Amino acid sequence: MLGCVLWLYTFAVKDYKVRARYKHSETNMAGHNIPHFQNDGGHRVIEVGVKEFMCTGASVPFDHPHIFIDMGDENEKVCSYCSTLYRFNGALKANQTNPAGCVFHVKAA
Repeated sequence: MLGCVLWLYTFAVKDYKVRARYKHSETNMAGHNIPHFQNDGGHRVIEVGVKEFMCTGASVPFDHPHIFIDMGDENEKVCSYCSTLYRFNGALKANQTNPAGCVFHVKAA
């Protein structure tokens, strides 16, 4: 009986991990479910309405590797590539920045 319970527990934990990994893939960064921001204007600070996002640097061909930034409990984070300071502003929506125009959009080919 104990063996059956342990097996079920092990199965449930593995199933949870698989589902968690699958759920994360649904919000993949390439699909832009996570906001992407750019700094074509060379701004020192960009305010954003989210704490998890991607920094692309600038528009192609002046971009840097698109990196995931997570502010966690902080309200500011510096991009390690372009040194842009991102500051959380709860009054902004996920697709808004201050100054305006820093949301990255994929250009159709």
